[in-house]
Amino acid sequence: MSNIGSYDERIKNFSWAIAEQELDYKPGNVINIGWYCSDRICQMGKADKLGLIWEGQGGVEKKYTYNDIRIATNTIGQFLRDLGIKPEDRVCLFMDKIPELYLGFLGILKTGAIAQPLFSAFGDESLFIRLENAQTRAVITQKKHAPKVRKIIEKMPWLEYLIIVDQDPAKPLQQREVALNLEELPKVEKFEIHPTYAESPSVLHYTSGTTGQPKGVKHVHYSLISQYLTSKWVLDLQDDDIYWCTADPGWVTGTSYGIIGAFSNGVTQCVMDSGFSAENWYRFIEKHRITMWYSAPTAIRSLMKAGDEVIKKFDLSCLRHLASVGEPLNSEAVIWSEKVFGKPFLDTYWQTETGSIMISNYPGMKIKPGSMGKPFPGITATVIDADKFEPFGETGKIGLIAIKPGWPSMMRMYWNNEETYKNKFKNGWYLPGDRSSIDNEGYFWFVGRDDDVINTGGHLVSPFEVESALLEHPAVAESAVVAKPDFVNMEVVKAFVTLKPGFVGSKDLDLDIMNFVRKKLSPLAMPQEIEFIDSLPKTRSGKIMRRILHAKEWGEEIGDTSTLEND
Repeated sequence: MSNIGSYDERIKNFSWAIAEQELDYKPGNVINIGWYCSDRICQMGKADKLGLIWEGQGGVEKKYTYNDIRIATNTIGQFLRDLGIKPEDRVCLFMDKIPELYLGFLGILKTGAIAQPLFSAFGDESLFIRLENAQTRAVITQKKHAPKVRKIIEKMPWLEYLIIVDQDPAKPLQQREVALNLEELPKVEKFEIHPTYAESPSVLHYTSGTTGQPKGVKHVHYSLISQYLTSKWVLDLQDDDIYWCTADPGWVTGTSYGIIGAFSNGVTQCVMDSGFSAENWYRFIEKHRITMWYSAPTAIRSLMKAGDEVIKKFDLSCLRHLASVGEPLNSEAVIWSEKVFGKPFLDTYWQTETGSIMISNYPGMKIKPGSMGKPFPGITATVIDADKFEPFGETGKIGLIAIKPGWPSMMRMYWNNEETYKNKFKNGWYLPGDRSSIDNEGYFWFVGRDDDVINTGGHLVSPFEVESALLEHPAVAESAVVAKPDFVNMEVVKAFVTLKPGFVGSKDLDLDIMNFVRKKLSPLAMPQEIEFIDSLPKTRSGKIMRRILHAKEWGEEIGDTSTLEND
């Protein structure tokens, strides 16, 4: 039976105190995520249980028990404290998905400092913008990424330490550089963890949004309450699970559910730090007997593109539960996963600012392919009028998703950006910036970003809906839909399409795809133009950057492209 049991019962009797009691936390007590994700699990009698199985290039493996994790995070914590790192100092993690990234995150939190994870593929300019905004005191990185920091270090007098985890002892360190070789440091059995409280800052994540400079989203240690319980009830993490969250901790999914949710529930987590290919991923699942798999629509579509035959080479019967995150999951992908894995990917909706899952599909609940599902117990969510900022009195209307503030993992501020933070709240609601409708059974249906929805002749068209339809055409590999200016209708639908191998763009194919969508949705939703391209612009985390395509169509400035895949 799933952890959530009956969704309707959970909603009726819900209180965040459920998580507090399970975690043995009383309001007003010390709460430190680093301790809860390591020491507490050991105290529960799981010291010898495997907590982390890491696999790198060429199949190199490292394994850590929860006691190993406890000691390694203590050691990193002591190392930082000896350098003079103080509570609330910002310490950046700028690494590939190596063990030191996961251990370093918890070690930083044990000292009371703020962890600032940044995606290792960022260039020096993207790095500088975020380090300058946070006035980061130390960066923990690898020798392969250190040159990016060295390039900008003279512009950052506040950055005191560049800590390199794999420094070659034969090579001299440069100014402000320190080596941290975890395997050579004396192991710290006992470490005095800094007494952080519910509102003590924990993590500073940067999100690009659709406009302006990246924003630093500040979370607190009390976020653990949400992350622990959503991991248990949505991801259905159980004691004997072997869990794989494919997200990089440079992004919020990789910390909330790739570190905090997994380790606070005491499960065994697998991490793969090598290139993507369908064979590689399926081999990894088979080898480690993964039971719970949390991935992203971009990856799922790539697996679909690779075809069904490759799946037959592997025994994937170990898979028990699948979930998806990052952008809306097309109904086609849900149906496909049910066909090839015997179970559907369950869509989960949330964002950096919310810190944990807000709206989701749940084990045991009826799944409507293409739907976001229903609000997590304890979350009050609805759809509101974009002008009056009030909930609609009827179902089926498209409006702004709105969430009542007050859940444990809600962001506490945008770093040094109070005005933008305040603008996220209207009339007592937090606004994620997405549009949706709610059907008569309470299921949410994603329409698009507030600024992505296409208004053609007074009719609202969901880019996501059109993209979903396009993906069902046999020739289409990936698609992105934006508004194109039109004299009569104000806006019309334009689609950018990449084709599957064996298909070539032509006028005939163009018409065939248009008619396919027209028949599937409506003449209003049919693309008035299709542009065949080799690849879509994406962030390094795999999200399609529709705003770049939109800006080109409207002759606007493209803006910040620091998270662009090939920038």
